[in-house]
Amino acid sequence: MILNPELTMEKAELLKLLSNPLRLCIAHQLTQYGECNVSHFVNCMDASQPAISQSLSKLKSAGIVKIDKRGNEVFYSLTNEEVRSIINLLFNE
Repeated sequence: MILNPELTMEKAELLKLLSNPLRLCIAHQLTQYGECNVSHFVNCMDASQPAISQSLSKLKSAGIVKIDKRGNEVFYSLTNEEVRSIINLLFNE
């Protein structure tokens, strides 16, 4: 089988995004709980609020998470089923 170079690069970028421990923790939390606000991720890797926001921004830019604004709160949810499968495989869920 011949691999498509573009597809290979796309998958490598996805794995690169998830290789950051904080982003992996966020994706794991979203896989477990479905929808969370920023304060839910404070326990992820003992990260600061700015670090969490930066990681969420990167995941959103990559199309992995989406936002839902409700009044003053913003909720995040996982949109990428491939990421959900990777998380379930990694954490045996």
